[in-house]
Amino acid sequence: MKSYHLDTPGRGIAGLTVRDHARPEPGRGQVLVRLRASALGYRDLMVLAGDYPLPIRPGVVPGCEGAGEVVAVGEDVVRVAPGDRVAATVFPRWLDGPFRREDAAQLGTTIDGMLTEYTVLGEDALVPVAEHLSYEEAAALPLAAVTAWNALTTGGVPLPGDTVLTLGSGGVSLFVLQFAKLAGARVIVTTSSAAKAERLRALGADEVIDYRRNPAWSEEVRSLTGGRGADRVVDPAGPLEQSLKSVAVRGEVAFVGYRLSGAAGARPVDPGTLFTAGAVLRPVATGSRAHFLELNRAVAAHRLRPVIDRVFPFDQVPEALAYCEAGGGFGKVIIGHG
Repeated sequence: MKSYHLDTPGRGIAGLTVRDHARPEPGRGQVLVRLRASALGYRDLMVLAGDYPLPIRPGVVPGCEGAGEVVAVGEDVVRVAPGDRVAATVFPRWLDGPFRREDAAQLGTTIDGMLTEYTVLGEDALVPVAEHLSYEEAAALPLAAVTAWNALTTGGVPLPGDTVLTLGSGGVSLFVLQFAKLAGARVIVTTSSAAKAERLRALGADEVIDYRRNPAWSEEVRSLTGGRGADRVVDPAGPLEQSLKSVAVRGEVAFVGYRLSGAAGARPVDPGTLFTAGAVLRPVATGSRAHFLELNRAVAAHRLRPVIDRVFPFDQVPEALAYCEAGGGFGKVIIGHG
């Protein structure tokens, strides 16, 4: 079997190497999975650059999103069997409940990840794949979709008629748009181009705001909501100050990330803005196995499909990462493992 390794974190794509290995064997409570597809995104570029909140183990197999087929199980495994189609959870130890420090071991940083042909994981680190999804579609779910689900539901599920604002047209925001529409919410999305705005509307966005033409886009959110603001803001991009100015009193800002807005996103927030928002600010770090199982039920019931931008073969992972780095895509970038 072959796998990619990050031998030198901080060198970017140049830090990747490919190694040959003997196929591993599962131990007690473990499962051997033949990876069929994985997914890449901005998070992976941060890991390669050595600019990530979690420690990065030199030599780790990168990639935290993947799906495949169970080919063997160890003793005492009861959740899965050979032949099952499964996806891996990004935080294998985070099964349910609030995130704790001891749950922080993550695929592709401290634990070997998904850019490999075979992997061994504990049975609790796997969830079933919905029957209508391909492996490529299933691989799009573990990070972006679980994050979107956590951001939308942990603080209370949006009600029909509620307004949800999500920032940008990256993977998390596309899933927020899809999930929020399933709940009957009105969805406002920010983006940077007319072409992306058209595609967002085709996915169901009720309103689209061009943040390049209108940097103070919170004013437009207020205008579109009659001055009230959005009941839920999902912020994977920043700047946080604009999100706080966009949220309704007693609403919630699910704070997923800030780096995509550059220097503006890194600026400190005025305490007065935080106080006058009158809303809950909740940091979101992906989600648990329980979140993944919940979203799986919704995906299966509504036969929802993720938005796929492009699929690269396994031997073109560096090219796929370069494509992610260039930006401009719409939807998930997938690696097909064959």
